[in-house]
Amino acid sequence: SMNFLPGIWWSLPLVLVWATPPVTSSWWYMGAVGSSRVMCDNVPGLVSRQRQLCRRHPEAMLSIGRGVAAWTAECQYQFRRHRWDCNALERGQRLLGRVLLRSSRESAFVHAISSAGVVFAITRACSQGELKSCSCDPQKKGSAKDSKGNFDWGGCSDNIDYGIKFARAFVDAKERKGKDARALMNLHNNRAGRKAVKRFLKQECKCHGVSGSCTLRTCWLAMADFRKTGDYLWKKYNGAIQVVMNQDGTGFTVANKKFKKPTKNDLVYFESSPDYCIRDRDVGSLGTAGRVCNQTSRGMDSCEVMCCGRGYDTSRVSRMTKCECKFHWCCAVRCQDCLEVVDIHTCKAPKSTGWISRT
Repeated sequence: SMNFLPGIWWSLPLVLVWATPPVTSSWWYMGAVGSSRVMCDNVPGLVSRQRQLCRRHPEAMLSIGRGVAAWTAECQYQFRRHRWDCNALERGQRLLGRVLLRSSRESAFVHAISSAGVVFAITRACSQGELKSCSCDPQKKGSAKDSKGNFDWGGCSDNIDYGIKFARAFVDAKERKGKDARALMNLHNNRAGRKAVKRFLKQECKCHGVSGSCTLRTCWLAMADFRKTGDYLWKKYNGAIQVVMNQDGTGFTVANKKFKKPTKNDLVYFESSPDYCIRDRDVGSLGTAGRVCNQTSRGMDSCEVMCCGRGYDTSRVSRMTKCECKFHWCCAVRCQDCLEVVDIHTCKAPKSTGWISRT
C-alpha cells in the first residue's frame, strides 16, 4: 500500500512520476528523507538501479517531482491546440502511459521533454543548495575571456553537467535492461531532451567599475526558462524522423531515403500516430468531443481539424474583461470592468461516445 505517502503515484515507462504536495510541505520532505528506504522500496515500477539512486539521494526525489510538474505543464502548453493535448489522466485512466507504449512521435516528445524536465529540476536544486551531492559548477572559477574581453567567474553557475549525469542515470535506467529497438528509440529521445536544456545555457554578467563601466566583469552560466527548451523540442517534434532498425540491430536508418539521417538532437519514432479523433484507450486517446475549437483558424485548432469533420456546437457566454485601460502618472494602470459576449465552439461527439472496443 502507498497510503503512507501523500500525492498520487503512478509509473511510466521512462521516469517515476507523482503528484507532489506543495514544496512548502516540509513535513513531507523530512518524512520522505527520514524513511528513504521505505519510500523507495514501495514506489511501484522502479527498476533496481532507480531504487538505489532513490535511497542514495532521497532529497533528489522531491526535485524530480518538481521536474515532473514542469514538463507536464510544458507538454500540455505545447499541445494545447492539438487533438492529443498531453492530458495524462482522466477518471483514473493511465492514458499517457498508453501513449508511451507506442513508438509514435508523441511518445518521442514525451520522452524528450520529461528527460529535460529532470535535468532542469536537478540542476536548479544544485544551484539552490538543496542537494548534498552537488552545488554550483566547480569548473567555473578564476579568470576567462570572451568576445568582450576578460572576466572573472563568480556567482553560481548552474551545474548542468551534474543535472545531465543524474538524469541519464535515473531516467535511462529503465531502458538499459533491454537493448531492443524500442529501448534504443527511448534512449535516443531521452538524450535529445537532455541536450536541449544545455543548448540554452547562457552567460550572464555583472559590471563593476566607476559609474557601472565594465572595467571589471563577473560572469556565470545560467539555464534559460524551461519554455525555451519546450519550444525547441516542439520544433523537433514537428520535424521528427521516422526510422527503422538497421540490419545488425545496433542503430537506426531512415524509413524514407529522401530524408536526412537523424542527428543526436533530432527526435525519432517508428510508427505513425493515430488520429486521436475518438476515445481509444489502447492508444491513449481521449478523443476531441467537447474540445474548444477556433472557428477562424486554419491550423490544427480549427473546428474542421480539431472536430475531425463531425461539426461543432456554438454557445454564447458572457464574461468580465478589463477594458478602457489608461496609464496614470506615475505609475499605475487603471481599467474598467466590461461585460463581453463571446461565442464558444466545441466539437460534437461521435455517434458512439464510449471507448472504442477491439474485438
